[in-house]
Amino acid sequence: MESVTSLPTYFHLHLVSDSTGETLTTVARAATARYDDVEPIEHVHPLVRNERQLDKVIAAIYNSPGIVLFTMVDRALSDRLTRACREHGLPCFDVLDPIVTVFQSYLNLPVNPKIGKQHALDADYFRRIDALNFTMMHDDGAMPEDLDAADVVLVGVSRTSKTPTSIYLANRGIKVANIPVVPGVPLPSALFRAVSPLIVGLVASPERIVQIRQNRILALNAATDSMPYVDRRSVAEEVAFTRRTCADQGWPMIDVTRRSIEEASAAILALLKERRSPADEASGFDIPVDSRGGKA
Repeated sequence: MESVTSLPTYFHLHLVSDSTGETLTTVARAATARYDDVEPIEHVHPLVRNERQLDKVIAAIYNSPGIVLFTMVDRALSDRLTRACREHGLPCFDVLDPIVTVFQSYLNLPVNPKIGKQHALDADYFRRIDALNFTMMHDDGAMPEDLDAADVVLVGVSRTSKTPTSIYLANRGIKVANIPVVPGVPLPSALFRAVSPLIVGLVASPERIVQIRQNRILALNAATDSMPYVDRRSVAEEVAFTRRTCADQGWPMIDVTRRSIEEASAAILALLKERRSPADEASGFDIPVDSRGGKA
C-alpha cells in the first residue's frame, strides 16, 4: 500500500510594525516552528506610522485574511487595527503588550515608548558592525596573522557550519575568526600562538558531514562521488585529526551533528561566560581570555 504524503497547511500571517518588523518575524517563526506541516505565508508590513499606511495594511489583511501580529507604539493606530480585525473575525495580537505589562507591574515605572528604540545607533550597534566586519575579513582562514584580535576562533573541517556560526555570533558583537581543517594543509602557526581568543573546535559525525557535502555537490551538478571530499573514511580521518588537535591544545569541542547554529552559538557564549570572573561580569566589559582558560 502506498504511503500518503501529507501536504503542509498554509495560512496567511500578517506582521505589522512601526519599525523594522524583526521582532515580530522572530516571534512568529518561533511559534510556527512548534507545529508540524504548517507553513505561514508571511506578509510583512514595516514602518507603519500613519493612517494612510495603515489603510493599505488593512486592505491587504482583508484581501488575504489570516493571523495578524503587531507591534505599534501609537495607540490610535493599534486600536484601529484591532477593531478592523475584530470586525472581520480575524485574530489580532500585540506581541509585546503582555511582556510590557509584566515589566510595568514589577518595576512600577511609567512606560516611555519610542518607535524603533531597540535599533538606535548606540555603542552596542557599532560594536556589532565592527564585529561583523572583523568576522567577514577573517572567514575561512583569511588573515591568520592577527587571530589574537578575535574574541573567538572556530576550528573545524568543511561543512561544520563555521561561517554561519561566526556570523551569528558577530551579530551579538563577538569578533570571530574561523580556520578550516584541510587534509595536507598545516594549521597556521598563529593559531597555536594566540592567547586572547577562545578557541573552539567544531566537529560532527562523518556520516553527517558526508551527507551535507554530497548535497552540496549535487547542488553544483558535479559528479565527484569518488573524491576524498565525500569519502567516509577520509572524512573520518579529518574529524579525528580535529579532535586530536583540540585535545592536545586543550581547546573545547562542540559536536554540531544535531545542533542548530543557534544552539552551537549558545554553547560558545556559555564558554565565554565561564571564562569571565564575577568582577569582569559586574564591570560590563568584554575581556580577552586565554584560549586555555586564563585571562590574557
